Amino acid sequence: MTRHHPESMSLMEYSAGNLSEPHALCIRLHLNECSLCRSRADTLDSLGAVMMEQQPKVSVSESMFDRILAKIDSSPTPQPAAKPAPRISILQKLLGEDINNLPWKRQLGDVSVLDITEKFPGQNEQVVLQKLVSGGKAPAHTHRGTETTIVLQGAFADQNGVFNQWDFVVLTDQDEHKPVAVGCEDCITLSVLSAPVKLTGTFTRMLNPFIR
Repeated sequence: MTRHHPESMSLMEYSAGNLSEPHALCIRLHLNECSLCRSRADTLDSLGAVMMEQQPKVSVSESMFDRILAKIDSSPTPQPAAKPAPRISILQKLLGEDINNLPWKRQLGDVSVLDITEKFPGQNEQVVLQKLVSGGKAPAHTHRGTETTIVLQGAFADQNGVFNQWDFVVLTDQDEHKPVAVGCEDCITLSVLSAPVKLTGTFTRMLNPFIR
């Protein structure tokens, strides 16, 4: 069960088609598995359709915008909606094979990565798959920009809690963490980064000039 979800503002941007392709992919992967957020997104889609039909066109004030988000966030938890019919995963279509069979490249310690930015031509963000071996630890780091991550397999824990499969997390330059893979399988995540991470460990920080 997912416990960490996209913020309402992100869902609204997704509904409006304003997110970059990599960020929209992260939202879409989460929505495919989370009935709560699918319901919230459906509400936003319906609201957008109604507003588009308004004649004459009306402007939406910032206060009205805030009230809409607050109403969505405070709505009762809906009954689980029917899960979409089984289909080839979105990622498998993108990558051409299962995430466990990819040509992973060892990065640091227990971490392996695969940069798939080239699959999103024209985008400014870096898009990276990351694998942390079961029980492994990632180097302590913070971020030079924003990192949006969705857990594709397994789980990891840091000072903010435990993030299970399909959980969604956004980190900024105000966050510093050292993820640890928990459970009996490797933790695989998909991350969209606006800038490279910044290692903060006593020894690993010397590698920062080489991180791109």
